[in-house]
Amino acid sequence: MSAPNGAAPSAPPVIDARELERDFQMGDTTVHALRGVSFRLDPGEYAAIIGPSGSGKSTLMNLIGCLDSPTSGRYYLDGEEVSELDDNALSHVRNEKIGFVFQSFNLLPRATALDNVALPLVYAGVGRRDRRELAHAALAKVELGDRAHHRPDQLSGGQRQRVAIARALVNEPKLFLADEPTGALDQRTGLEIIKLLERLNAEGMTIVVVTHDGQIAARARRQIRIVDGEIVENEVAP
Repeated sequence: MSAPNGAAPSAPPVIDARELERDFQMGDTTVHALRGVSFRLDPGEYAAIIGPSGSGKSTLMNLIGCLDSPTSGRYYLDGEEVSELDDNALSHVRNEKIGFVFQSFNLLPRATALDNVALPLVYAGVGRRDRRELAHAALAKVELGDRAHHRPDQLSGGQRQRVAIARALVNEPKLFLADEPTGALDQRTGLEIIKLLERLNAEGMTIVVVTHDGQIAARARRQIRIVDGEIVENEVAP
């Protein structure tokens, strides 16, 4: 359907979660990790999902990152319903549309920064020459172009996290998802990483940070607070 008056159609939400439930069986007990979670995130937003340990934020991250499927409810990523896809289809969506950054960096220890960044492009079937060009460009974007041929053990913690961020960016994902991205870093280095994420968001990247740190969450434009598997706050900063 075309937009009225010849206007360009608006982009779909990057995240459209509708009444997501996730249950786990623990012996004879059913644990309700998520209870009717619904929220939307539009292109270019920067949101923090915050909550204490056991609140359900990690379970929610796994669902919106297509690492898991809900027990019930529907999840649309960039306009595509992904809540009922099988594992192979979810893997394809993850590699094409989502960039991940984790607290522990998850870099290959024997590979250079360049090869670590290029890894998603290998899975995407990109040729070697193009992989190297795109990986170099991603490293330059995080101000680490001069460390392309260093291995992780030759880099500081902050530099390793920048490599992980470059790897998450190299496929130009629709959603950048960071799970406790400063958890393994000192305060000063962690702030540098958060400022880098803010710069990427200012350039148009849609970012979700999952954190228990209120100071980090407060820097995001939108705070989504989750307690006992339910969203209790979903506020946009003025």
